[in-house]
Amino acid sequence: MFQSLIDVILPVFLVVGAGYAATARGVLSQDHIEGVMKFAQGFAIPCLLFKAMAELDLSAGFDPRLLASFYTGAFTCFLIGVFGTRILFKRDWEDCIAIGFCCLFSNSVLLGLPITERAFGPDNLTGNYAIIAFHSPFCYGVGITAMEFVRNRGAGGIRTVVSVLNAMFRNVLILGITLGFAVNLSGLAIPLVVDEALSLIIRAALPGALFALGGVLVKYRPEGDMRAILFVCFTSLMIHPAIVWTLGTALALPQDLFRSGVLNAAMATGFNGYIFANMYGRAKRVAASSVLIATGTSILTVWFWLLLLS
Repeated sequence: MFQSLIDVILPVFLVVGAGYAATARGVLSQDHIEGVMKFAQGFAIPCLLFKAMAELDLSAGFDPRLLASFYTGAFTCFLIGVFGTRILFKRDWEDCIAIGFCCLFSNSVLLGLPITERAFGPDNLTGNYAIIAFHSPFCYGVGITAMEFVRNRGAGGIRTVVSVLNAMFRNVLILGITLGFAVNLSGLAIPLVVDEALSLIIRAALPGALFALGGVLVKYRPEGDMRAILFVCFTSLMIHPAIVWTLGTALALPQDLFRSGVLNAAMATGFNGYIFANMYGRAKRVAASSVLIATGTSILTVWFWLLLLS
């Protein structure tokens, strides 16, 4: 099992390390890295989300107890992240929202799916897909709403609502998810040629995003922010799964859904944490370093949760 975790997580580090080394040695400039980031964030990842939502079986694993357990835990961690950052580190509210988003968004795709499959087999992924179906819409909905509210405080209720809606529907990630749901619900099939083209683009989405993250880390080193970074890591790796464990037990979740909920909650801060911080230009160093450090630390923390689940 430990070797399986290394097999899943180590390739992620190698891609991030390649981006870091290429940028640190001057093979690529920060302008090049920004270009890769824009491609991944603004084009490839929205395509990935669109295709995933268009082809997802929306009825699979749709158990309200699972979603209530997971997303109550996620939202609680967001609040812990926001107000903990404000109280403990005296950051401004925009930084607090960005750091809270890092506590909210777990890496359910890149780590959650392969680790659950390796641990419990491919027949135990129903709960994972149910969580993934709502993950980005829920998290970005919470994060964007909170950020636009604090950015527009004093502007009046109607103006704040309009600002939130504009930000939501200008976000290409939300658009990709929304269009994917629309195709799914319509029952229409993606034409084969379009599907093949999407598949080609999607293959570059996660590697491109991880490579760019490595390049970004050259600029955003954790000096002065280590306490905030460790705060994010502890909240996402330990508090979130503990909440899901408690609620899932109280709600008598079936074993396969319970495992999926706890393991997804135990995943490290997802790359979307940096995407959100980069989108608003707030707490980018904390977000970038939290993704890297939490992913590395998760080798031990995921092992701990797997032992409990076994």
